[in-house]
Amino acid sequence: MPSDAPAQITINEREYALVIRRHARARNIRLRTDPAKRALLITLPGHARLGEAIAFARAQADWIEASFARAGAHVAIEPGALIPYRGADHRIVWDVGQGRRVSIADGVIRLGGAADLIDTRLTRWLKAEAKRLCAADLAEYCARAGVPTPSLAISNAARRWGSCSANGTIRINWRLVMAPDAVRRSVVAHEVAHLRHMNHSADFYAWLDTLFEGDRKSADHWLKAHGRGLYLVGGG
Repeated sequence: MPSDAPAQITINEREYALVIRRHARARNIRLRTDPAKRALLITLPGHARLGEAIAFARAQADWIEASFARAGAHVAIEPGALIPYRGADHRIVWDVGQGRRVSIADGVIRLGGAADLIDTRLTRWLKAEAKRLCAADLAEYCARAGVPTPSLAISNAARRWGSCSANGTIRINWRLVMAPDAVRRSVVAHEVAHLRHMNHSADFYAWLDTLFEGDRKSADHWLKAHGRGLYLVGGG
């Protein structure tokens, strides 16, 4: 962000965090919203002035409000809140007698410990669950593919559900632990398919359809329809 850029901006009496980046190859001012952080992300061409960025954002007031409305409301990780886990909503219950252990049963996620650390501890638990589930998925799909199981990393990417690097490391977004199992598994299978085809060719999708047991188009549709909502749970 330019050193003179404000950290926040008020538009139509609503406050948003403001992130401004300059990009030498950008030809126009570009604006995106980040509902999870209630932020406006503005990319500026190298020649543009900060004042132009702010004026551009203010001129898009109606679009900004509509974008946040489509994304839905932020869900705080706190006692009483409903958060998704493996595709089903679960109620968070804080039980002083529970201790530090997190347990889950019958639509309830129960934990004790310090009440002011619920967000931190439950997010840590969700990430650990994501790694446990994705590790099992990865081992299964690699066995089907007849390839060694590569390293797995759980990511906090802002816009990607999964990736496969040139060295074979697979990264899966931890928020997929909140999605239905078939959706999470489709992403893992997608990245395993990249171990053979580092592209999105017809051969890649044919191989993916051999590996993945479900309907990948339905899984993709679910992510397009509901994926942004997963970013609205907790602080990340």
